[in-house]
Amino acid sequence: MNFEEMHLKFNQVFQQEYETKYFAPGRINIIGEHIDYNGGLVFPCPITLGTYALVSKRNDKMVQAYSMNFENLGVIGFSLDDLTYNKEHNWVNYVKGVAKVLLEEGYELNHGFNIVVYGNIPNGSGLSSSASLEMLCTTIFKDLFSLSITPVEAALLGKKVENEYIGVNSGIMDQFAISLGKKNQVILLDCNTLEYSYHPLQLEKHSIVIMNTNKRRELADSKYNERRSECEAALAKLQTVCDASNLCEVSLEILEAHKALLSEVEYRRVHHVITENMRVKQATVALQAGDLVQLGKLLNGSHESLCKDYEVTGTELDALVEAAWGVEGVLGARMTGAGFGGCSIALVENGCVDNFIEVVGKKYEEEIGYAASFFVATIGDGPIRI
Repeated sequence: MNFEEMHLKFNQVFQQEYETKYFAPGRINIIGEHIDYNGGLVFPCPITLGTYALVSKRNDKMVQAYSMNFENLGVIGFSLDDLTYNKEHNWVNYVKGVAKVLLEEGYELNHGFNIVVYGNIPNGSGLSSSASLEMLCTTIFKDLFSLSITPVEAALLGKKVENEYIGVNSGIMDQFAISLGKKNQVILLDCNTLEYSYHPLQLEKHSIVIMNTNKRRELADSKYNERRSECEAALAKLQTVCDASNLCEVSLEILEAHKALLSEVEYRRVHHVITENMRVKQATVALQAGDLVQLGKLLNGSHESLCKDYEVTGTELDALVEAAWGVEGVLGARMTGAGFGGCSIALVENGCVDNFIEVVGKKYEEEIGYAASFFVATIGDGPIRI
């Protein structure tokens, strides 16, 4: 897919030329999984895969939206005066959600627009196609209406759309990583305070390979909300013995001393959260020191914890990661994203990437019965008007 194809589609669908074009990336998380909503540290970065849009202004308050990923849906229209969630509006609910939140924040949206969207993030892959679309829409509204929204405010708006309009009880990481993304930089984000810092990702002799299980995962329909509820229940019990506002403020010592307060499942969930937060801190130190061997070990430890303690990996992700662990030139591998399908990442020596893809791909297809997809991650910039 290229802009010329999008351009032709825009002309065909709307019988006019587009006026502006935009892009928002997807993201991977190097380490720090399922702890953003527990007040922890995460270590994500944007990738060069993402979501594109061509836009032209309208004189009325209608938004007419067309996706080249869902061409069978045709044009879906709505008025800025009626932003009610409608299941039949499918992906366009994200556009409506952003508009609704902006109006609730007091911004004025006095005209509609025509929009053609195309995303090259595999849908349901765990590379955050929904947050990419939210940040794309926020960028479009910000540009069209000259809104004074900072990147941090944009991320918080996107999270509000996800939580309150779409109904997924997610944390801030995805929107933040996309909205504040910088080329070749990983963001260390404290999800409790929103303090953040940039860290150069200097791999040089290694690559991050993204491995897509090609098992589609629906975040809203998965056990994501269940995990969050388990963590909230465990925190309430632990707050009777310690002064913690979130699980990442609970120490391992306190957890072990008071494990009798928790069910066996709650204990394992909290154990993952606390140890994963520790791994993020260790990973930051390892990356600053250029110690990729240690970083790889931390990736492995993260996956094991997500598999055994948090139980969000599943057969497909485990098959990919375990196959990756056995291949020459691999320093580490783990699932990335919410799990339950989606993608994993591996840190691989550049000279071993082709063999890695061949070997892991073959093992995965033999075990699962269908093929995985592979691509080398390139760390890109945040949302832009192109």
